[in-house]
Amino acid sequence: MGFKYKYNFASPDWYKLLKEFAKKNKQFPTDAENLIWQYIRNNQLGVKFNRQYIIGDYIVDFVCLEKKLIIEVDGGYHSEYEQIQKDEHRTEKLEAIGFSVIRFTNEEINTSIEDVLNYIKKQLFE
Repeated sequence: MGFKYKYNFASPDWYKLLKEFAKKNKQFPTDAENLIWQYIRNNQLGVKFNRQYIIGDYIVDFVCLEKKLIIEVDGGYHSEYEQIQKDEHRTEKLEAIGFSVIRFTNEEINTSIEDVLNYIKKQLFE
């Protein structure tokens, strides 16, 4: 299996498992993931986004490969101490290979989608 980008480096066995998880995540998105996807898919912001995309050993919620921007949508469990630590480590790993990571809570997306979209546009084009 050849990889187009240098950051696609999950082992073949692990990649198969990640691919299955990503497929399930696409089939059953959260309300917030579904909402934001309606605004960023099909180049609506002027760039292409992929959802549930595998980068290394991680599945990111959304990524614009052209701009190397990752969008993560965090449910309630992301506010637990252990998950905060895992998220910070994951962000460090993704940033180390050249990505920028921005995070939004489900609540932010569900109640302030215009603010979320404006912030994403700012990160993409400024």
